Parts: sequence; structure tokens; C-alpha cells
Amino acid sequence: METTDTSDALITTTVQSETSTRESRPDKTVITTDNLDVYYGTEQALTGVSATIPEKKVTAIIGPSGCGKSTFLRCINRMNDQINACRVDGDLSFRNKNVYDEDVDPVALRRKIGMVFQKPNPFPKSIYDNVAYGLRVQGRDVTDEDVETALRGAALWDEVKDQLDESGLELSGGQQQRLCIARAIAPDPEVILMDEPASALDPVATSKIEDLIEDLAEDYTVVIVTHNMQQAARISDKTAVFLTGGKLVEFGDTSEVFEDPDDQRVEDYITGKFG
Repeated sequence: METTDTSDALITTTVQSETSTRESRPDKTVITTDNLDVYYGTEQALTGVSATIPEKKVTAIIGPSGCGKSTFLRCINRMNDQINACRVDGDLSFRNKNVYDEDVDPVALRRKIGMVFQKPNPFPKSIYDNVAYGLRVQGRDVTDEDVETALRGAALWDEVKDQLDESGLELSGGQQQRLCIARAIAPDPEVILMDEPASALDPVATSKIEDLIEDLAEDYTVVIVTHNMQQAARISDKTAVFLTGGKLVEFGDTSEVFEDPDDQRVEDYITGKFG
């Protein structure tokens, strides 16, 4: 595949001359936020966030430390419910249903919206049981085919197919993270949230995770928080930029955000003047 470089971009990205399936797919909104505010006690972490996240594409969330990126991500599947001091105001809808309505079951929501954390967190179980866990807690029967399908989806099957009974903790860091991704996709969610999934990995393992994210976006909606702006430029279709105060200051096509941002503060952040 031939590639060309956008030399005038603030962050140089590689543009593929051959359009992928998801790039040619028209945007169809799956998650919407409207004037979303989040508080931890009296401290406001997000301020008036309004955004639309498209289906089966990769949306990257970038910004300096402490700007609310992970808070926003955890709002989507109500992981912030586990923090007693957290209060959420405004609307956050998944397929036109406000996920904070009283009749929404957070556990059922998380079956539709899975999550992968910054640090690989496999259970102290076999590779097989790690993948099967998400299905078993739903009371579903688990087949060998289910486990294989999830491991193949996480690009891990060929590496572990002969050691499924061995502990997931014995895998390398990169393999452990892909095992966590396999565990997340085994119940067949619609959305996968990723909170800096490659930040603790070496460059080779990071490259595998990035390739996997691009593959996953053909079947799932992926929302990823990253401190690595080059990574966001490489793998995402949309980019959201949060700045201090928990404000979303720019959201749009990744190429436009990195090459010609509307907000001067975004240009300053991307070019390293702060953050």
C-alpha cells in the first residue's frame, strides 16, 4: 500500500492512499453527550461537554494530565458510579437512551460497553478462564469456539493456542493486554473503551495494540484515551481535545484537528507549548 506524508501537519501523520472500510463508512452516531458536567465532591472535573461519537470508528481523547479524559471515558459505561463522591449532570446517551436514567442497569450497560484499562489486569486464572469469565458471569455457556473467537479477535490465538490452561499472568505485558481485550470482546459488546491501553508497553507491543485497535474498529466502536498524540494521529478517525478545567475545546476529524485546528489553544498544545 502506498503512503504519503502530510508535511504541513502540526503532527506529521501517514495518510493511506487506499481507503479503509471504516473511513468510507458514513458517520452514524452511537454515543451523544449534551452539556455533561461531572463533579467529585465540590471539584468540577468536566464542564459542559457536548460531543457525538460515531459507530464503528476510532475516537481518540487527548489532552494534558488532569483535564478530565479518563473521567469522560468512565462516564460512558458508568464506571464513575463506583466513586461515592462523583455526581453527573447533563445527558449521556447510548443509542438514544440516557445511560443515567433510573431504569438503566449499569451491569447490563457494561455488557454493551466494555472497558480495557491502562495496566493489563488479567485474573489469576488460566488463559481460557480469563476469556470465558465475561460469558460465565452472564450465565452463558462457554464453548471452545467462543474462547478461540475472542482470542483471534484480539490477535492472540496463534501465540497461546497451545497453552490455554496456563496462567494469564505468565504472559508478557503486551500479551496480557491483548488477553484483557479478548476478555472484553468475548461477550460481544458494541463499544470498547480503552484508557491508555499501550502506555505501559514497549514499542513492539504498542504497535501490535495499535494494529489491533484498527482491526477492532471494523466491528466495534472504539474510544481511546491516550497521552501519545502521534498514536492518536495514527489510529483514530475522530479526535477530542480536552484542556484544563475539563472542557472539550475541539472535536472533529483527526486530520483536521492535527493539521488545521480551529482553536489556538489546541495548536499550542499539539506543538508542545504547554501540557
